[in-house]
Amino acid sequence: MYNILLTYFSYYYREVLLKEKLLPCIKEISSDNFIFQQDSAPAHRARDTIALLSREMPDFISPDQWPPNSPDMNPVDYKIWAVMQQRVYEKRANDVDELCQRLLSVWHSIGQNVIDEAIDQWRA
Repeated sequence: MYNILLTYFSYYYREVLLKEKLLPCIKEISSDNFIFQQDSAPAHRARDTIALLSREMPDFISPDQWPPNSPDMNPVDYKIWAVMQQRVYEKRANDVDELCQRLLSVWHSIGQNVIDEAIDQWRA
């Protein structure tokens, strides 16, 4: 079940979030003056994701150059994922489809105030 979920999230991250949303936006606003680095989330380390970013981003920092553990690199991610985890797992999911639906529902329900609080927790 974990592999199915990982495959789905890797595919969604690569095909929807990166190809359709993020990469076109980055290219539009930054030209070639942009360095792209991710964290070590499984969808970010997926072979097809790395291949895509290596082709599409001129200054992509590959996983072998990422620090092994650096929670201070993006504290907003950690805050948002903690909130999502708490809300998603309030009740046990019966199957992968229910878990996916719950993840999407929780993601869409996160208010701007949660994001603002996460930003406010950044180090000065």
